[in-house]
Amino acid sequence: MGDNQFKKIKIFDTTLRDGEQSPGASMNIEEKLNLARQLSRLGVDVIEAGFPIASEGDFEAVKTIAMEIKGAEIAGLARANEKDIYRAYSAVKYAARPVIHTFIATSDVHLKYKLKMTRNELYERAVNMVKYAKSFTENIEFSAEDATRTDMNFLYEVVEGVIAAGATTVNIPDTVGFATPFEFFNFIKNIRERVEGIDNIILSVHCHNDLGLGTANSLSAILAGANQVECTINGIGERAGNAALEEIVMALDVRKDIYNAVTGINTTEIYRSSQLLTHITGISVQPNKAIVGKNAFAHEAGIHQDGVLKEKTTYEIMTPERVGRQPNELVLGKHSGKHAFKEKLVSLGYLLKDEEVEAAFVKFKALADRKKDIYDEDIDSLVAKSHPLEKYELKYVNVVCGDTVSPLSMVKLMVDGELKHNSSCGNGPVDAAINAIEKIVNSRAKVVAYEVKSIRGTTEAQGDVSVTIEDADKRIGITGRSAHTDIVVASAKAYVNALNKLYVHNKNTAGKSACEMEINA
Repeated sequence: MGDNQFKKIKIFDTTLRDGEQSPGASMNIEEKLNLARQLSRLGVDVIEAGFPIASEGDFEAVKTIAMEIKGAEIAGLARANEKDIYRAYSAVKYAARPVIHTFIATSDVHLKYKLKMTRNELYERAVNMVKYAKSFTENIEFSAEDATRTDMNFLYEVVEGVIAAGATTVNIPDTVGFATPFEFFNFIKNIRERVEGIDNIILSVHCHNDLGLGTANSLSAILAGANQVECTINGIGERAGNAALEEIVMALDVRKDIYNAVTGINTTEIYRSSQLLTHITGISVQPNKAIVGKNAFAHEAGIHQDGVLKEKTTYEIMTPERVGRQPNELVLGKHSGKHAFKEKLVSLGYLLKDEEVEAAFVKFKALADRKKDIYDEDIDSLVAKSHPLEKYELKYVNVVCGDTVSPLSMVKLMVDGELKHNSSCGNGPVDAAINAIEKIVNSRAKVVAYEVKSIRGTTEAQGDVSVTIEDADKRIGITGRSAHTDIVVASAKAYVNALNKLYVHNKNTAGKSACEMEINA
C-alpha cells in the first residue's frame, strides 16, 4: 500500500512557542532561527514561531523566521483581542504562508475566575476575533483553551461559530493534561459527528503531558478523525510538557496498520533536531526517553544482545538509522580546513554568516589541539550561541583546589566593556568560580540546577555543563550551557551564559504584566 493511500496528518510544531515556556528553555533570536531551520529540514508543516505580543524579542524572532523559512507555514500566537491579533499579523505577514493562531478559554472555570465573562460574551468575542484575523490573512487557527473541561454543547456552538466566521483550523487543546485516551477519542469523535462544517477545516489537537498521556491522547485523536497534531521536540513545554513530536511521528510510521496515517516528516532528521534543541537549551532528555534517549536503541541484557546480533527485528521495531542515529564518524581533526569545517556545519543544520564560521573555526582549531577525536556533538557545542546582547564576558578563570586546601577561584569578567576581577572561596572549585562571578555581577540569582555530562565518554572529552539560575525578583528559571575540556571553565562559562540570557529576558519583558504573559493554550 503506497503512502498516498493513507491519511495525511499535519505536524504543527510549537517548540519555539509552547516549548520555550518550559522552565530554563528561553532562547534568543539566533537560537530560535537555527532551530527553525532545523524544523524546516525535519519537514514540519507548521512552525509556531512565538507569541509576538509578549516582547520585542519574541516579535523580532517571529518576524525573522517568517522572512527566512519558506518550507512551512509560520504561525504567531495571539489572544482573542485586536491588539494581539494585529501584532501577530505584523510579524507573520512576511511568511510565504502566514498563520494567525488566536485562542480563548471556553471552560466554565476559566470563564468565571480568569476571564469573568458569560458564555454569550465569550462566543461573541471568539467569533468577532476570528473575523478580525480573517481580514488580514486567509489561514486562521482558533484554539478553545481548556477544551476538555468545557461543556460539550457549548464547545460545539463555539466551534461552529468560528468555522462560520472563517477559521481554517480549529484546535482542541487538552490544556492541563486532564483527558484519558479513550475519553479523548470519544471527545474528538463527537466533535467530528456533531459540528456543522467540521469536514471543511483542519481539526487539530494539542495535548499536554501532566498525566503522561500527551502522546497517547494525540494518537487517539488521530484515530477519531483529527488531521493535525500540535507537539514539541523532546516533548518540552509548560509543566510536564507537550506530546512529543518524535513519539507521535514514529508511532504513525511504525504502526501504519493501526493508524492508516502518514506525516511529511523526514524521520532521519529527528535525532538531529532533538540534539540541537538540547544543545540550545541545555535541557537533556532522560536516557530511557523513547526514540531520542541515549538508551533507546541500547541492548544490555545478554538474551537481547544475542537476539539482535542474529536478527535485529527480534528486539528492534525500527532501526536507529530511521531516526537519524547513524554512528558518528570521525571526519574532522586538527588538519581539517575551513571548507571542510563549513560543509560539516551545513550538514548539521547550521547556516552561519562568514564571520560566525570564522569564529567557530578558531574555536574548532583550539579544541583540536587539546582533543584528538572531534565528533558532531563537539561541533554542536562549538557553535552554540551566547546571547547577542552580551552584558558579561568571561575572560579568565583560575582555581586552586585539592584535598589539603580550600578551593579558591580568581575570575576576570568584562561587564559592559569594562574589565573587572574578583576572587572567592567555595565548597568546591565550581562553587568558588561561580561565587567569584557573583561578587562581580551582584545579580542575586540563585543556582537551582547544575548538570555535567561528557561529550563522548572518554577522559579527554569535553564536559558539557548546564547551569539553571533563578531570578531573585521574578522567579524566572533560565538555563545556560557551555562545553570545555576543563569542567570548571565550562561551568563558569555556562553560568555567565545564563546571566546573559537572564539579562536580555528581563530587558525584553520589562513592563509586561503577568496577564500579558499568560499563554497556556
